[in-house]
Amino acid sequence: MTEPKFITTREVAELLKVNEKMVYTLIHEKGLPATKITGKWMFPKRLVEEWLEVNMINAPAQAAALSSDSGRLLLAGSDDPFFQKVLSYFNHKYSDVTAFFANVGSMGGIKCLRRGLCHIGVCHLLQDDREEYNFDFASRELDKSPVFINFSRRQQGFLVAPGNPKAITSVADFARGDVTIVNRPLGTGTRLLLDYEIAKSDIGTGQIKGYDKEAARHIDAGLEIVAGRADAAPAIRAVAGMLELDFVPLRWERFDLLVSRERFFERGIQNFLSILQEKEFGQMAGSFVGYDTSLSGKMIFDDNFNRSEL
Repeated sequence: MTEPKFITTREVAELLKVNEKMVYTLIHEKGLPATKITGKWMFPKRLVEEWLEVNMINAPAQAAALSSDSGRLLLAGSDDPFFQKVLSYFNHKYSDVTAFFANVGSMGGIKCLRRGLCHIGVCHLLQDDREEYNFDFASRELDKSPVFINFSRRQQGFLVAPGNPKAITSVADFARGDVTIVNRPLGTGTRLLLDYEIAKSDIGTGQIKGYDKEAARHIDAGLEIVAGRADAAPAIRAVAGMLELDFVPLRWERFDLLVSRERFFERGIQNFLSILQEKEFGQMAGSFVGYDTSLSGKMIFDDNFNRSEL
């Protein structure tokens, strides 16, 4: 018999061993995955089981087997060409440790950190105040504030074809009939920035051709323009330099590394962070355009957190 994809409120209550009234509370307060169909709540069984796994408080301590001292350094989050170059340098310098990176977007990096699936989350999520980065998102997802270390600052904007033949100067131009874009996935800091810019403009996402077409990496977005399949793409300036494209700047952003406090002093993590202080790090940054390393390697503090915790 085929297992049902969706289950009812009663079945969820039985699965979680709670009464049906508590199920509604979990929807609104704990983010239990659900959808309303013809006035009734229905629950994707696979997502409910995943939600239950993620929200276990007394789960086995998988983190104990995840020490960065064991020869594996696990990083997850936002993609970046300069960051990838530093990862390669780390793997060459420290032969007893191998760094693995998962390109899952900034929110994915924080979620991996929450689930104990990585040692370092790599994030650049602009907050609603349009000034700070990452703090609010981490506080919503994590039980404890991580340590925030700046990797670099970098310039965000739009990639356009050489010479900017469509004369694209702002996000409002994306709504023109002769302009097609390629977007970045949900959960990425670049997509979040674009959506902020659209929200404060006079256009809507439905007016933008290509808004639903996504490129997994900055470089992939740039290649869509090189191939002539798109006229613009939200991305970082470094990619414009790599692919000889033009660039319309929006803002400088903070690109941070998030490390759990319990893991911070592990040798593997400290070895990686120490690279941010080396002269080779500055030389690698200089091989790209659109980076500022004046904050690199420094702890970044949120005034809402206690600085004495570390």
